[in-house]
Amino acid sequence: MFKEFREFAVKGNVVDMAVGIIIGAAFGTIVTSLVKDIIMPPIGLLLGGVDFSNLFLVLKQGATPSPYGSLAAAQAAGAVTLNVGQFINTVISFLIVAFSVFLVIRAINKLKREEPAPAAAPTTKDCPHCLSTIPLKATKCAHCASSL
Repeated sequence: MFKEFREFAVKGNVVDMAVGIIIGAAFGTIVTSLVKDIIMPPIGLLLGGVDFSNLFLVLKQGATPSPYGSLAAAQAAGAVTLNVGQFINTVISFLIVAFSVFLVIRAINKLKREEPAPAAAPTTKDCPHCLSTIPLKATKCAHCASSL
């Protein structure tokens, strides 16, 4: 059983999948940073200084009554919150990842497309007298015996 598992684990597809998962996880952290540190601050600034990561609704007060200055403060007080801003960040991250994957797949598909093979040069022609098909280099028709 161990030998069979080892054969499965070192197959090319499993190794390729493992590499893809590792690179995908690393790519996910890059996208998270892109959304959190690059994209969301200007959007928040355009919307009047809103920090989406701290956009939340209090469903139930915690030990300390509201208002809470941040999501971390609300969670520290034990408040039950609906974390709308984090959801928005996650949706934007997903859209960026989906668009990035689309661009990669599109580029791969362009590379995979093969140019159509040029049409092969003709090897036959029609006899002008009897219209039979004859080899291109023929000097006499095999069907009607006329000289070409």
